[in-house]
Amino acid sequence: MKDILITGACGGMGKAAVKAFAERGYRVFALDRSIWDEADERIIPITADITSTADIERAFGEVSAMTDSLCGIIHFAGIYMLDSLVEMSEESFMRAFDVNLFGAFRINKVFLPLLRGGSRIVITASELAPLDPLPFTGIYAITKNALDRYAYSLRMELQLLGISVSVLRPGAVKTEMLGASTAALDRFCEGTQLYTCNAKRFKGIVDKVEAANVAPDRVARLALKAMEAKRPRHIYNLNRNPLLRLLNLLPSKLQTKIIGMVLK
Repeated sequence: MKDILITGACGGMGKAAVKAFAERGYRVFALDRSIWDEADERIIPITADITSTADIERAFGEVSAMTDSLCGIIHFAGIYMLDSLVEMSEESFMRAFDVNLFGAFRINKVFLPLLRGGSRIVITASELAPLDPLPFTGIYAITKNALDRYAYSLRMELQLLGISVSVLRPGAVKTEMLGASTAALDRFCEGTQLYTCNAKRFKGIVDKVEAANVAPDRVARLALKAMEAKRPRHIYNLNRNPLLRLLNLLPSKLQTKIIGMVLK
């Protein structure tokens, strides 16, 4: 039986992946701040906060007591945040990086001793990661872009140890995070003092983009593909939005002008 660690295990994508890997015959260490409450002998709940190095080191102790190797680590832990870069608090700004970027760094660094040649790390970024950030999604896009670049650099280094690194870039996925993003957008529209009209128009655009969402099971299957491919790719895309892709093909000056015309 192969052992694998999945973070964000109680979220929509994470939970779907935990179940998919367990059904495939893996023993899954399901790590999350929440407690996994669905009994299965192939699923081992690990409670930890990825913003706490002490928590992660404790989790490493629990996992290493049960296995001396992991075939892979899959990262689903993350938060969605939508706000104005000049109105959001410093605490919120730092927390976005702490969860979306530094959390993956901490997990990989602490759990590296359990990875062997042939092991794989799969990091979930976003379809926004390689794109130019849009207004009000900046903090989320910036952290995911940083995570995307971190994954590329990590892949360059860990290949020398025989460890592969891949990135999942899903678009809108029908999970609680999708609902959280809608709620965050509503809160922003109600609370912003600078962008009232712009925010309402932007909400209409976001609602249309997120309406074309996919089930978390599809992300789980993509993670399985990345883990089991003979020659894993660096990037696995899913549900890319054609309008976002088209906008990103334009020169940045034209992108800025179009966004300004739409939102003013």
